[in-house]
Amino acid sequence: MATGQLFSRTTQALFYNYKQLPVQRMLDFDFLCGRETPSVAGIINPGGDGFQKLFFGQEEIAIPVHSTIEAACAAHPTADVFINFASFRSAAASSMSALKQPTIRVAAIIAEGVPESDAKQLIAFARANNKVVIGPATVGGIQAGAFKIGDTAGTIDNIIHCKLYRPGSVGFVSKSGGMSNELYNSIARVTDGIYEGIAIGGDVFPGSTLSDHVLRFNNIPQVKMIVVLGELGGRDEYSLVEALKQGKVNKPVVAWVSGTCARLFKSEVQFGHAGAKSGGEMESAQAKNQALREAGAIVPTSYEALEAAIKETFEKLVEEGKTTPVKEVVPPQIPEDLNTAIKSGKVRAPTHIISTISDDRGEEPCYAGVPMSSIVESGYGVGDVISLLWFKRSLPRYCTHFIEICIMLCADHGPCVSGAHNTIVTARAGKDLVSSLVSGLLTIGPRFGGAIDDAARYFKDAYDRGLTPYEFVEGMKKKGIRVPGIGHRIKRGDNKDKRVELLQLFARTHFPSVKYMEYAVQVETYTLSKANNLVMNVDGAIGSLFLDLLAGSGMFTKQEIDEIVEIGYLNGLFVLARSIGLIGHTFDQKRLKQPLYRHPWEDVLYTK
Repeated sequence: MATGQLFSRTTQALFYNYKQLPVQRMLDFDFLCGRETPSVAGIINPGGDGFQKLFFGQEEIAIPVHSTIEAACAAHPTADVFINFASFRSAAASSMSALKQPTIRVAAIIAEGVPESDAKQLIAFARANNKVVIGPATVGGIQAGAFKIGDTAGTIDNIIHCKLYRPGSVGFVSKSGGMSNELYNSIARVTDGIYEGIAIGGDVFPGSTLSDHVLRFNNIPQVKMIVVLGELGGRDEYSLVEALKQGKVNKPVVAWVSGTCARLFKSEVQFGHAGAKSGGEMESAQAKNQALREAGAIVPTSYEALEAAIKETFEKLVEEGKTTPVKEVVPPQIPEDLNTAIKSGKVRAPTHIISTISDDRGEEPCYAGVPMSSIVESGYGVGDVISLLWFKRSLPRYCTHFIEICIMLCADHGPCVSGAHNTIVTARAGKDLVSSLVSGLLTIGPRFGGAIDDAARYFKDAYDRGLTPYEFVEGMKKKGIRVPGIGHRIKRGDNKDKRVELLQLFARTHFPSVKYMEYAVQVETYTLSKANNLVMNVDGAIGSLFLDLLAGSGMFTKQEIDEIVEIGYLNGLFVLARSIGLIGHTFDQKRLKQPLYRHPWEDVLYTK
């Protein structure tokens, strides 16, 4: 066991099993104390490497993350404290691994419920190798103004209230972490505060004892008096009794063993800690208090009188000139986290993204305000979901059915079109699904798929301006622009695209108005008089019919319709639909285990 000070203002730790809040609290304490370097040198997260972003005062820093204890110790040889936040199942094994590293001097084990046999092995190894174990079942410890373990002493507000941002003159040791916070506060009220405080943990076999730390405090010149808080159960306090009797402690010791109320119960009582259970008269709080009092410790008559006893002892030391109260300092202001400040209403922060179509913050996701359960229970289809997410309203069933028909009809157009070809080539090159899909989607544009938007824009403009088909077509010709939605490589006037016919039949049957589609048909009649292949294609049919859907449904204003057409909603239908086919081609090539594609020489015209 160490015989003097465990920590200093330069002490650094390795934190095992990353927990954001306790690490950030350590760094905030560092800043509060005016440390130049963070007390956390590295984080050990089994199976993970990289960096973790945290704050050191106002500055954001990146703390290295290591996958193994060995790697962390090798990377940070000056870090000699191991803070273990592993569960009770793995805490012993990881702590033993750390203690076996030559750089680790102190291990703090936070988990409670570590098997007693494992705890005994850790204690034996630590004592044999002159190392210190704090815990198991501990909140840790703190050296005021220098270093703290994890969540010790609680929030920054509590630390400031207890004056732990600068060293005092009192050494404190307790079994209980929660009671440590109470005593830090009490001691700060009646003395100049804590110099070092340790919670050894409440398990039956703690890695270090009350007397171990009292003897350390006795060797630290800055510690002028010692406060001990024990509890019923076990016999740890008797080793302190022996040390006092043997004169090994020459500083005033104020002690209290809690649990005196246990005698009021007729049967044996188990208090909060595993070790807080009296196994006989000697382990009772009354017996241990009496033994400490007889050995020379200052023991009050009750816990309520403990603060007064501490105050009287400290004032006596000051009167005798054995200590001079530490001068008070003003700690720096810890910057408040943005999320905390927002919740408390202290600041207003602008958002960076606006979303009006979906919300997943409640019990279930909502599309345009409609809960997911309602969408399923109401039998909504893909068209209904598109109407909610794209148009932010529930469109009539004939509209959503039309959307679904468009998707089905445009899902694929064989393996030879540019999008499918690119997807197939990419899949055969061994690329993943997303890469193969994207390679096909990237070909969508004015010559492949993108004509839906342009068809809608030009047909709408011509119809709204009252142009005759002749004026529209000839006007486009003068501008050198082909009429979008008109023309097909294969189909002819006497062999029209079946998909176009299906869409037109559906619209004439269900739509209240098909004025834009009829205008497009008139344009087709005029273009067919020029050439038999200038037939309306599926882009033209969808583009014109979508205008009728928007205008005829009565659910969109003129401004909204103009905006939908301008933004490019209609091309979104083609992208969505064709994604289905492109994904299918990817799976098809993978399933067939097709080799890398190489274009045949005979299909290339080589020229000079």
